[in-house]
Amino acid sequence: MTSEKSSDVATRRGRALLTMVFTTRPGARSSDLALASVRIALAWIFVYYGAGKLFGAFNGPGLHTTALFFSNTAHLHPGGFFAVLGGVIEFGGAIAMALGLGSRLAGLALFGDQVMAMITVTWVNGINSESLTPGYEFNLALAVMALVIVFLGPGRVSLDALIERRLDRSGLLTTQ
Repeated sequence: MTSEKSSDVATRRGRALLTMVFTTRPGARSSDLALASVRIALAWIFVYYGAGKLFGAFNGPGLHTTALFFSNTAHLHPGGFFAVLGGVIEFGGAIAMALGLGSRLAGLALFGDQVMAMITVTWVNGINSESLTPGYEFNLALAVMALVIVFLGPGRVSLDALIERRLDRSGLLTTQ
């Protein structure tokens, strides 16, 4: 290889590296991968917590203990209603996120769930609690991840995208 060709290859590689590092407009494939990753992470976490609240799965507290916690600690009355509501939002929202079905509504519900958790339980502990009681940092991260799906949608790897394509082909969607 001549030094001119070697120099051209190095220049192209350098430009490709700069483009990769500093480009702020993601491509469609990378956006879809990021959105799918956020959806899967949310689904994984909320299946764990929602199933724990509703069914006592994963050594979770179950419905009765969750209802007592909501009444006594979170001061949400009636505790049974809010335990079921929280469990359904978390477990159902997780399933919706995993499938990418009604993702924006599920994201909005999960966002609200985490805001309520911060307001009623974790806010008093601060962002990084020094005690055994956790702060609100985990709730904040989950709330923001849910908002990403609310604002950007679930991406092309979702049932929402499949439904959108079908509705578009049938002429039921309005284009702006």
